[in-house]
Amino acid sequence: MSQKLEFVEKATKPGANISALCVEYGISRQSGHKWLRRYREQGYAGLVEHSRRPASSPLATAEEIVVSIVELRDKHPSYGPQKIARVLARRLGPSTPSASTVARVLRRLGKMKRKRYPVRVWTVAGRPRVEVKGPNDLWTFDFKGWWRAQNREICEPLTVRDAFSRKVLAVTLVPSRHTIHVRRALEALFRKHGVPLAMQCDNGSPFACSRARGGMTHLSAWLVSLGIRLVRSRPASPQDNGGHERMHRDLSELELRPAKSRRAQQRDCDRWMVDFNEVRPHDALGGKTPSEVYRDSPRRSLVPMIPNYSGDWQTRRVNRMGMVRIAGDYVFLSTALIGHIVGLRQESELLWRARYFDVDLGTLEIVPFDHALAQNTVMPPVTWVNTEQRIRQRGRQAKIPSKVSAMS
Repeated sequence: MSQKLEFVEKATKPGANISALCVEYGISRQSGHKWLRRYREQGYAGLVEHSRRPASSPLATAEEIVVSIVELRDKHPSYGPQKIARVLARRLGPSTPSASTVARVLRRLGKMKRKRYPVRVWTVAGRPRVEVKGPNDLWTFDFKGWWRAQNREICEPLTVRDAFSRKVLAVTLVPSRHTIHVRRALEALFRKHGVPLAMQCDNGSPFACSRARGGMTHLSAWLVSLGIRLVRSRPASPQDNGGHERMHRDLSELELRPAKSRRAQQRDCDRWMVDFNEVRPHDALGGKTPSEVYRDSPRRSLVPMIPNYSGDWQTRRVNRMGMVRIAGDYVFLSTALIGHIVGLRQESELLWRARYFDVDLGTLEIVPFDHALAQNTVMPPVTWVNTEQRIRQRGRQAKIPSKVSAMS
């Protein structure tokens, strides 16, 4: 304080050199002018050191707000930061913290875990390439985004399109995306136009499952059993099915004028199909309409085919629990293939390769039971038989008992 007083007294004298005084007292010119300004405004009281604490700190949160956040999180563990912020806004008003602040508080206190993405057992390797030479060589199908009719009923069309002729074969408003509704719509379409050679879809439900072997679902397993080759787009890549997405953009005009009910909306979809297929000429078809180019498929049978595997493959029927039997034990394969016949080929003493028609289902491994215990491995309960009884039984037959487990 004494040095500040000396500096101010010398600096306020007429003709004083402020820069030289700052060098003499070892301070910056900004500090020197700041002291002079405070002295002129407040006198000697202005030379007292002020607190450097900011007037507001966006990263600091009041203790009461932190307690409220923690109490609400403990009471409702499923609430996320956004929902907690909205609930607190009813009580705190303008002083409510933002969702990012709530997330930061929960993360510092260990109340929020990092999101773990599901493990992918199956995924698409690359962009699909299908050579289309005629009608029914490839059908594309997908769900158009849903909208509501005037009576608030949900309208979600399942669309099917022939890739060669560009003809829209179906715009069916299904009650939901459940397999039973989608399969019923496809069965009606197969009876009307026949069965195609291949069908392309995305990786969403019920077409595919990234956590299942081969991406198989009940719907895709049924389609493969009809002799249809499944072609799947890459995840988050709508450009792989660009023609179908372009057709969806034309179909979006129905959303602008929703009908009174779902049934009335279905009639509008049928009229739109007639205009698209029989009235509107297509540039890629040389000015022809899709109906002039399309022809129905000669394949009409909807009876599931029996797969024919080569001689080095053993056949097994998947039981009602999704398991197949190998070397006296049961190994889990997939619930989507219940009742279907799969092929198994032994690749080594402990490894087996599985497939369904031309779909690769990965490898199955027979892990020695004592090896699993020695490695302190937690073995999944893959068999419904009595484990102790099986160990005693196999111990009498061989020196090393074994247990079957599934390996992705």
